[in-house]
Amino acid sequence: MSYALDTNLLVRTLHQNHPMQPIAVQAVERLLDQGVALHVFPQNLYEFWVVATRPIDQNGLGMDVTKTLRELARLKSALPLLPDIPEIYSEWERLVSQHSVSGRKAHDARIVAAMKVYGLNHLVTFNTDDFKRYAGITVVDPQDIVASAPGGGPEIS
Repeated sequence: MSYALDTNLLVRTLHQNHPMQPIAVQAVERLLDQGVALHVFPQNLYEFWVVATRPIDQNGLGMDVTKTLRELARLKSALPLLPDIPEIYSEWERLVSQHSVSGRKAHDARIVAAMKVYGLNHLVTFNTDDFKRYAGITVVDPQDIVASAPGGGPEIS
């Protein structure tokens, strides 16, 4: 089983003192423990850079370029990066047209386009409502992953 990770999950794993940080870390650990392959796309890393280097008072992490580069290297070494290929643009254009996507939501459509091109149909995100419009995508909230107790509750599939 393979899952794609949304950028908000990546950001939350680093966002010290954020109430969702422990859940983000635990969700990733739980999926890896279950043998789930986790993937990211260049889009995730672009978005991560924007949030990581944005000032804290503007809802960013306030990291400098050197630290952000270290975190990018860490993410790329820990998670397979599926490269941009031309088919992603065609799928993205189809999705934004079909769903009348506008503004910032076009970034989400690009992640979905990459998922479809690579045959991934599970996405872990805190912003589950942002992805419900896309057929064939199973949106998984990290809180649900953490809530499934090992040995007790159902495993995520």
